[in-house]
Amino acid sequence: MWCAFADEICEEALLEQYEQLLSHDEQQRRWRFVFPRDQHRYLVTRALVRTVLSRYVDVAPAQWTFVANAHGRPEIANDHPGASDLSFNISHTANLIVLAVSHGRALGVDTENTRVRPAPVEIADRYFAPSEAAALRVLPKDRQPQRFFEYWTLKESYVKARAIGLSVPLHKFSVQFVGDRHVALAMDGDLGDSPERWHLWQFAVGDDCLAAVCAERMGGDEPRLVVKRIVPLGDEHALDVHGMRTSA
Repeated sequence: MWCAFADEICEEALLEQYEQLLSHDEQQRRWRFVFPRDQHRYLVTRALVRTVLSRYVDVAPAQWTFVANAHGRPEIANDHPGASDLSFNISHTANLIVLAVSHGRALGVDTENTRVRPAPVEIADRYFAPSEAAALRVLPKDRQPQRFFEYWTLKESYVKARAIGLSVPLHKFSVQFVGDRHVALAMDGDLGDSPERWHLWQFAVGDDCLAAVCAERMGGDEPRLVVKRIVPLGDEHALDVHGMRTSA
């Protein structure tokens, strides 16, 4: 998982390089954003995707092409050996942009800033699995917002890993917290999936952001997560995260 902090990327020469990477369609989409901060975040996001994917396959950053699947999720369209084997997923919140990339396995990522807006705890009864809503209600009021975001990011990462949009009902599967460091999936039989198919991670990035990743297990090959901080076309290094939870 690659993490970029958009507000910290402001060098004009670098931003000009990013602009050269964008397709015409991406340029048009960028200028549809009303606020400059959203325009900037979009520019950094697209540069992040293009430059990082080029680390895995010998395609120049400006040459990547994308197409939306039937559910609106962007996928790689390049006819190049190795490109079809890559999966990627993006999420952003406030200043943080996260990009998850894998070879040959489905994955999803979600991130939320737990401080920029109140947690809509009241929607849990309507959208979460009954066991999740009940577990949330019995917590002290001051702990419910954080736990809501913990549920939300994990559930969203699974939904995004399935890549079929809102056809995965949030109440048909549940996340269970096992002690302080583990989580587990449970799901209804009619969901057409198995909890054993997926591995989950959840952790904090800095003081404000929570991230979750869901990746497909391939036979006996357990996925491994590496988290890096990056400036596209600039520096990168391992990112220290805390509060790590993984599948039980």
